[in-house]
Amino acid sequence: MSDRKRSTALALASALAGSAVLLAAPAAHAAVIEVQYDCKTPIGDKSAVSPIDIKAVKEGDGYKLTMSFQKGVSSSPIELGKGAMSPSAVILVEGAEKASVPVSGPPNPEAVPAETPIKITDLSGTYTPKKSGKVTFTAGVLTIKAMGTTTTCTPGNSPKPALELEVTAPAGAGKDVTPQAGGSGGSGGDTLPQTGPADSAIALGTLGGTVLLSGAAGVLWLTRRGQRARS
Repeated sequence: MSDRKRSTALALASALAGSAVLLAAPAAHAAVIEVQYDCKTPIGDKSAVSPIDIKAVKEGDGYKLTMSFQKGVSSSPIELGKGAMSPSAVILVEGAEKASVPVSGPPNPEAVPAETPIKITDLSGTYTPKKSGKVTFTAGVLTIKAMGTTTTCTPGNSPKPALELEVTAPAGAGKDVTPQAGGSGGSGGDTLPQTGPADSAIALGTLGGTVLLSGAAGVLWLTRRGQRARS
């Protein structure tokens, strides 16, 4: 093989290797984060630490988020029967945009004994980005409803993001839609925005009506003048 062919082959191999590295690069970075929840319960304040895991799966225009708790948080002074507890939470999105994604899960599948940390079922929800770019997902406030009571648990240790992801917004997302004024066949660029109070809009409307009436009068005057000239 000549030196020129050998150089070409090496360059091609290097390019392919580089492409393979790019294709193999992870699109997301996830980590299990310990979250210290400070809970306001009907029987007083309680604290508990639970490792949190957040996953994302692309579904349609959005991403299905799943928040998993590896340890129980809070507890009840009495036994909670099967299905007596309903959990929900908020996942905070930061980076390319800021958002709050509500997630919820099924009630407890088994009874929870008294004074036992409550194991939270997996919580899920859908996040549809309005902007493309890199975003992070962090555990937010957790809410537990059981037997007519509500327990609110707030992360007290400023947890780090559990997931970092490169997201793609659907086409047309994030664009401002300006309502158009009523009319026949007019486009948004032909309408003037209202920048003053309501009386200014009325004045503008009256002015427009005067112009239209003047135009009609001018047409009528020209028509009559033409008829007189012919007679």
